[in-house]
Amino acid sequence: MWRHSVRSVLGKAQVFHGVRSAARSVNAVRSRLSGSCCGVSGKTWIRPGGFDTGLKTFNSLTKQKEPLILAREGVATWYSCGPTVYDHAHLGHACSYVRFDILQRILTKMFGITVIHAMVITDIDDKIIKRSWEENVSPTIISSTYEDEFKKDMLSLKVIPPAVYLRVTDNVHHIVAFIERIIQNGHAYATKEGDVFFDIRSIGDRYGKFGGAADSQGEPWSTNKRDARDFALWKPSKPQEPYWESPWGRGRPGWHIECSTIASSVFGSQLDIHSGGIDLAFPHHENEVAQSEAYHQCGQWANYFLHSGHLHLKGSAEKMSKSLKNYITIKDFLQSYSANEFRMFCLLAKYRSAVDYSDSSMSQARTSLGTISTFIHDAQAYLKGQLQCLPVQEAFLWERLAETKSSVVKALAEDFDTPRAVGALMNMVYHGNCQLQPVSESDGAARSPAVFAAMISYIRDVLDVFGIDLLHSKPAQEAGGASHGGNLEGVVEQLTRFRSEVRAFALARQDAPTSGSTSKPGLFKERIPLLKACDTLRDGLAPFGVLIKDRGATSTWEITQGKPSERGQSVQNKDQETSS
Repeated sequence: MWRHSVRSVLGKAQVFHGVRSAARSVNAVRSRLSGSCCGVSGKTWIRPGGFDTGLKTFNSLTKQKEPLILAREGVATWYSCGPTVYDHAHLGHACSYVRFDILQRILTKMFGITVIHAMVITDIDDKIIKRSWEENVSPTIISSTYEDEFKKDMLSLKVIPPAVYLRVTDNVHHIVAFIERIIQNGHAYATKEGDVFFDIRSIGDRYGKFGGAADSQGEPWSTNKRDARDFALWKPSKPQEPYWESPWGRGRPGWHIECSTIASSVFGSQLDIHSGGIDLAFPHHENEVAQSEAYHQCGQWANYFLHSGHLHLKGSAEKMSKSLKNYITIKDFLQSYSANEFRMFCLLAKYRSAVDYSDSSMSQARTSLGTISTFIHDAQAYLKGQLQCLPVQEAFLWERLAETKSSVVKALAEDFDTPRAVGALMNMVYHGNCQLQPVSESDGAARSPAVFAAMISYIRDVLDVFGIDLLHSKPAQEAGGASHGGNLEGVVEQLTRFRSEVRAFALARQDAPTSGSTSKPGLFKERIPLLKACDTLRDGLAPFGVLIKDRGATSTWEITQGKPSERGQSVQNKDQETSS
């Protein structure tokens, strides 16, 4: 875990101390206003009392960046809306969950903040019931099947599981008690038909924190409401629908009440961060806030709402969704791309921004990862003495490394600006590559391996913060065959060594070219076919993801990801010193 002084980095642009440093000095700053529940009315955001992290984040409650102040030093309570499990998860879901996973990793690994994350699984819903009727099975079978698939999909995308998953059906008794308290507090009412509705008028001008309330027509299915905007807390069950007993008769919870109840059961009356897709801001999160503050009788339940932008198929104005039938399942996506590539795709756009998905945008993410991987490979070759270069401007690279460390911390502390952080990292890689210009023969000048080792270590640390591991960067669909990776690398290593010996033999020079020879000066004519055979082997392996680079008399190799056609294309675009 990374520990460093956020204040010193942000205020003095000093370099943070690296991975697992023992000291952490985030200043504990008491806010001038208390964050405890109080009787504040209206839509005004209350600046929380607690500990200032030194970070800023965009808060949907205020529609601007605010200092991130936590109730407890070094701890963030975080609740997120989970899936309604009636079908396969798709890339739209993945984009939101991966983005927030990245944010949580940044808080934990970069800034030393422990994130306590709870997520609800909606396992009873109209869509689940409809699907169960279509397939003539129990709603429980539908929900359990797709819940398991969702969790597996998240693991395949390397999303860290929350501290706890909570199902709606396991918490109906808590939901009933929650509704009863809201009624007692004068903010909900029951009808003779067995419905319970939240009374919007009872909270005055407090409704509409996220906007959209003025245009809201409410839920259209009932005529028993006092106000068109009133929404259901409890619904009477229809024939053949699942039901639970309640003081209002047999029924089941409304959609919004489940999140308020479950979040409160874990975190009580105070929540630091609530996250979800931007489409959930209104009415879902709006109604959550109304219910929770009516239950707890407090002025501010959740201090920060973070919303992720939609994922669109390129050329479409609509978000990716099941209802529009314009989605790609996570399983199908992982047949073509890796979890690392999808993470880089997410990193290249701000988490709040809408993002277009296309082959070209994924190609950009793959290229960025490939550039980083190639630099690490080349730098390692330099460390091993396999790559001969002109004298390196060592002081210049140390300066770039320090500058990059400062820039990355500043970017991530400013509303988790991952595009800017990745840009700083790529700029350092560019300068590193400029210094790794191969030459055929070394002039015996002093080498500078330490700075490249430091750059490699830092790059890996930052990528680890983002959840990218280039050391084990196999496509997700190959995860089951990971045990064969070591064998493959051993074979490639032995093959490359044999090829290097053949090349060294073929590149041995004569004292002087023979008269009338058509061979290259100094080479033995009869050995040139061996060089061509080595080139053919190198080029033939590239489409299979094995890239061999010839560096004078020595060669290095790496195993890459990607579709065969792209591998072959990428190797042709790389500058290599051809041997023939």
